[in-house]
Amino acid sequence: MKIRKELWFGLVFMSLVVMGALYMLLSVEKITNGHLGLLMLSLVVTAIMLGFPTAFTLMGMGMIFSWMAYDQSVIKTLDLMVQSAYKTMASDVLIAIPLFVFMGYLVERANLIEKLFKSLHLAMARIPGSLAVATLVTCAIFATATGIVGAVVTLMGLLALPAMLRAGYSVPLAAGAITAGGCLGILIPPSVLLIVYGATAGVSVVQLYAGAFFPGLMLTGMYIVYVVIIAKLKPAWAPPLSAADRIVPLPPLTQQLTTDTASHALTQLVGALKGRRNAAVPVSHILRQLSVVVLPGLIFLIIAVSSFRAVTTVDAIPVYDIQPIGSSSYEPSTEEDSGGLQAPPTDDGGLPEPTASGLQDPPGAEQSIAPPAAASVASPEPAEAEAATTRAAPTWWWVCFAILGALVSLFYLFLSFARLEIFKMLLSSFFPLMILIISVLGSIVMGLATPTEAAAMGALGGFVLAVAYRRLTMRVLQEAVFLTAKTSAMVCWLFVGSAIFSAAFALLGGQNLVEEWVLSMDLSTTQFLIMSQVIIFLLGWPLEWTEIIVIFMPIFIPLLDNFGVDPLFFGLLVALNLQTAFLSPPVAMAAFYLKGVAPKHVTLNQIFLGMLPFMGIQVLAIVMLYQFPAIGMWLPETLYK
Repeated sequence: MKIRKELWFGLVFMSLVVMGALYMLLSVEKITNGHLGLLMLSLVVTAIMLGFPTAFTLMGMGMIFSWMAYDQSVIKTLDLMVQSAYKTMASDVLIAIPLFVFMGYLVERANLIEKLFKSLHLAMARIPGSLAVATLVTCAIFATATGIVGAVVTLMGLLALPAMLRAGYSVPLAAGAITAGGCLGILIPPSVLLIVYGATAGVSVVQLYAGAFFPGLMLTGMYIVYVVIIAKLKPAWAPPLSAADRIVPLPPLTQQLTTDTASHALTQLVGALKGRRNAAVPVSHILRQLSVVVLPGLIFLIIAVSSFRAVTTVDAIPVYDIQPIGSSSYEPSTEEDSGGLQAPPTDDGGLPEPTASGLQDPPGAEQSIAPPAAASVASPEPAEAEAATTRAAPTWWWVCFAILGALVSLFYLFLSFARLEIFKMLLSSFFPLMILIISVLGSIVMGLATPTEAAAMGALGGFVLAVAYRRLTMRVLQEAVFLTAKTSAMVCWLFVGSAIFSAAFALLGGQNLVEEWVLSMDLSTTQFLIMSQVIIFLLGWPLEWTEIIVIFMPIFIPLLDNFGVDPLFFGLLVALNLQTAFLSPPVAMAAFYLKGVAPKHVTLNQIFLGMLPFMGIQVLAIVMLYQFPAIGMWLPETLYK
């Protein structure tokens, strides 16, 4: 029987792991508990590669080696298991996982991706490699809304791959764009990976989401630039769309206004309001079209005015009327009205007046008792208080205002009837998803809601979208709930298994042994980061990101303080790096997702070949993030000083 190359690779890798563990045990003079911890780690990796369930492998190995560390004490082993599981499942951060997953499955079942892809590839028809670019943009948006790699790759394999193959695209380029774009959900918020890393490393998920925003945009932009360059250098690999594919049909009533789809829409619609050209077209149809045309300008004005007021208005400082020292504003008219202490009587047994021989006022007391007018505190003038409530608009606002204004002007300058129909398609597919994404992520990043609260609102938004597009049926709801429960249970069991494994590993002293070994190499911060990222990159070949996060992050995180590395920055590097877990052969899950829905003539080797350039782009993105940490750290440092 002929064994496939992937199996050969797995067998060789497992053999190396086992041989390394045996060499370690045989080379030391005395086998300590720390060596048993490293042996447990090797056995866990080997068992996972053999196909055993990750969560139960972690729990089983953790309990066995804890039992050995506690000198065969069953009670202590069970206590450790219960305490570790309870501590993990009591984390509030994990509540966001099922809610975000439920939102993703509802959006997926609403079938928005088909309309989104069609509208985007028509809107980008003039860009070289427009179908591949539209695929990447669609994947990025849909990955942001779902965060489920398998769902995005599968759906885009059904929609985009046949369209690109019909257009004459190269199979490796088409497959690489789909698999790389589908994996963006690992990095771009709301990413389940970032939630898992935050819970494992003790890092704020809110700051992780803010930090991953710009690296995600950077990686997506690098993918698009690569596709455009390839389409320019190799036109045969990504042919432009034909004239027939660019045709946008006009509605029947609009066709009575014009037969030229390239004619300017705004002038034609305004001119149709008067004269004989709208004789057969209802005025209501023209007004509806004009309302769509006016919408971008109206939104721009609302955003400009509201943001200008927000950045130029300063909260007025409250002014208090402070009285001069020694003065009083409360003077009762009579003793009866005062209601306070009365003056004692001075006759018939009362206290006598002090005589001249009694206590005298000290010299200069008359001058000191008088209230100093110069020392009194005066309230500021009303004009000064009003002047302090406004300020000049900052430079960044004017830059954003100029960019948005230029885009709106270009929109109206080149607004043909064909582009108007494309814009209407985007209104029904692109903008609802963007509003959902911005509202969810914006509320988290700006501190308006916790990740759990924002995830609940996102799940409600996905439910509303499914209802609005008339896709919400009982079957769709049942499938979304079932898949959510299945995914959430998998993640929670992984957390429980990871907690038990980490507790056993620490109990055996494996973490101390690893830390001593790393510190003994006398590495610099750069060398440590390179070593750790290379290890994670290699682990991405046989393992998925879930195993890498829950098994190896508890080993790396305690080492960060020794090298002065921010866990937030390290998490961003890991999130960029772990996309290789879905793209690196031979265990590249994205390739197998795509192969399952691809035509028969598309081979795994072609898919692997198409993924390699995008893996190189990921490595370049990691280098750029390391050289320019502000790409990931500027936003969280600015928002959460």
